[in-house]
Amino acid sequence: MNFKNFLEEFCNRAEDSQTIQWAIIIASAFLLFYLCDLLSKKVIIPLVKRFTQSTARKWDDILLNDGTIRGLCRLLPGLIFYTALPFMLHSEGTIYIFCMKVCKAYVAIIGVSLLCSVFTSLYQISHESEKTKDHTLQGVFQMLKIIAIGIGAIIVVSIFFDKDPSKLLAGLGASAAILMLVFKDSILGLVAGIQLSANDMLRPGDWITMPKYGADGFVIDVTLTTVKVQNWDKTITTLPPYALVSDSFQNWRGMFNSGGRRIKRSVFIDMNSIRFCDNALKKELVKKNFISEEKADAETTNLTLFREWLENWLHNHSEVNQEMIILVRQLQPTQHGLPLELYFFSSDTRWVNYEHLQAEIFEYIFAVLPEFGLKAFQSPAGTDFKCKE
Repeated sequence: MNFKNFLEEFCNRAEDSQTIQWAIIIASAFLLFYLCDLLSKKVIIPLVKRFTQSTARKWDDILLNDGTIRGLCRLLPGLIFYTALPFMLHSEGTIYIFCMKVCKAYVAIIGVSLLCSVFTSLYQISHESEKTKDHTLQGVFQMLKIIAIGIGAIIVVSIFFDKDPSKLLAGLGASAAILMLVFKDSILGLVAGIQLSANDMLRPGDWITMPKYGADGFVIDVTLTTVKVQNWDKTITTLPPYALVSDSFQNWRGMFNSGGRRIKRSVFIDMNSIRFCDNALKKELVKKNFISEEKADAETTNLTLFREWLENWLHNHSEVNQEMIILVRQLQPTQHGLPLELYFFSSDTRWVNYEHLQAEIFEYIFAVLPEFGLKAFQSPAGTDFKCKE
């Protein structure tokens, strides 16, 4: 007597054969799940780990992780149960049909879960690869997960309702307008993510400024529906990816890559202090090594000597990038005096060091102006006026 005949005879003799059948099936399923889980934890996962750790490649450690291996092992109970059911029950019984549907749905759900785990591993591999780590691929992989979950849901529904999946997909095509409305942000985010990645417009770690959304800081995460920016005050600004494509934003990556950060600032000279240099001023400037003796012989103004000295001083400054433009120029005179603009680049792009260098240079300029007989212009304050008695 085989197992199938024994089970049928046993169930026929029982007062409630259907209840016993359910009990045996449930007990068999739990036992099978437990054995497969134990096999994965004690045997398969340790063996796979030992194999991946023995190789020099890193991608196999990420792809064959615990979650992926456990997902593969969870497929086994469903496949075994699906194969064994025809030997356990009549193929025409209600219990058999229901159990077959449950097995198919279980395999579909675990298959989708396994596929999502593989997508996560592939994203991690691409994120750690030198060639693709700077590309914003997280949104693409998230969209692939959504597509896989959607297809899996259609397959599960078709299994329980005995419908052809292609007909369900055709029905969904008719309601595409509703789907477009529901998944509008996801679809726009996917398209924007592809544009950002293809044009290399944005990478995690970039410093961007977008005043319209109050964003001014480093990009910490780029997903299918959001771009997270950590501002300088440690607040987080969340932007929709399509806003970065449709609107304008400033990316400071080029400044960091160039190795120089621009300093562009003016000193307003009091035009009443500009004059021709007399011999006493020239001798004093030569004595303090501000100008050479050859310069002292020519007739020139104190502003000309100061401008030439200042440009030469910047050319010899150790913290100024000498490979980029260094310029000292006059701008259009205003009611606040004559603007003398300094245009150069610091060799250190870090914010704190950049600000320290900028302050150091202009503090020195304001201190050295009187040596050339020049004055910086500033609007008079109330204390500058003295009342006559």
